[in-house]
Amino acid sequence: MIIKHRGFSPKIDPSAYLAPTAVVCGNVAIEKDSRIMYGAILDSEGSHIEIGKCIIICENAVIRATALPGKDYPVIIGNNTFVGPHATLLGCTIEPNSYIAAGATVLHGSVIKSGGVVAVSAFVHANTVIPEGFLVPPHTVAIGNPVKLYGTDDKEALKEAVKAVGFVKTAFGAEADWKDGGKRYKKATEVRSIEFKEHFNDIILDE
Repeated sequence: MIIKHRGFSPKIDPSAYLAPTAVVCGNVAIEKDSRIMYGAILDSEGSHIEIGKCIIICENAVIRATALPGKDYPVIIGNNTFVGPHATLLGCTIEPNSYIAAGATVLHGSVIKSGGVVAVSAFVHANTVIPEGFLVPPHTVAIGNPVKLYGTDDKEALKEAVKAVGFVKTAFGAEADWKDGGKRYKKATEVRSIEFKEHFNDIILDE
């Protein structure tokens, strides 16, 4: 499904393949020989998405950009990058020749340098930089620049690292004390409700 959003229609090279159940919404550019498979969602919101040449985006991957007042988080994916099934890429940059495995997540402001690998179910937190050719192992959390890896069994260190990221401010533009989870997520839902309200005006360009 191809959708015009906020006045922008996707630009898809004729050589690119878009599966019948994939969704491409808004200010999205897809270059030659790329393949967007079944159930994948590419949603530019108020920003934009750039899909380079020969990009493989597998089944049920979610690619979503974000725009906040004074801050833009596009998704930019460089040539010859593989994005596995059920991967989630939010407001991040993936440089060419990288590999994002099944179930991996890369959050706002993060950069995966060329040749980087985010392995199965690995998690790259906001504003993290993965160096060129670096492997984020399966089921680990990568945080920071320079990057540091955390196992899910390292609960206290991981908790402190996540708190230091300031994710709610980065992703939602909201200030909230870490100890007040209710306030944080109330603000998060309010911000996204306003942002997603724009979809009421979407125009489906194909069926």
